[in-house]
Amino acid sequence: MNNIEGLKPFILALAAALVLKLFVFDFIIADGHSMEPVIYDGQVLVIGRLSYGLRRPKAGEVVIFYTPNGDVAVKRISEVTNCAEDGFKFFAVGDNEVSSYDSRAYGFVDINSIIGKVLGY
Repeated sequence: MNNIEGLKPFILALAAALVLKLFVFDFIIADGHSMEPVIYDGQVLVIGRLSYGLRRPKAGEVVIFYTPNGDVAVKRISEVTNCAEDGFKFFAVGDNEVSSYDSRAYGFVDINSIIGKVLGY
């Protein structure tokens, strides 16, 4: 058996893992205290990237998204609304109201900014 044949299973496994990470699941480490006491700083979160392909998010769901200034945030959706010509938007708040930079500061966020739904924490 040559070396290339021995690498084939490894390459296939690596390719499958990459596809899963890019399109299905991802992991992120929570940074900050805005979601305490539910999610703590340094906690590993499992993100479902396909959660909103055919449906809109609902109030109460925890999502990861890009804020209007380009930062990545983890917050709970409190409201989803159709802003007519601007499309669907959501209002996101942190569970720790005292220590959360969220939609109360930057307003509604475009629904297309969602990276995925937090599936596990």
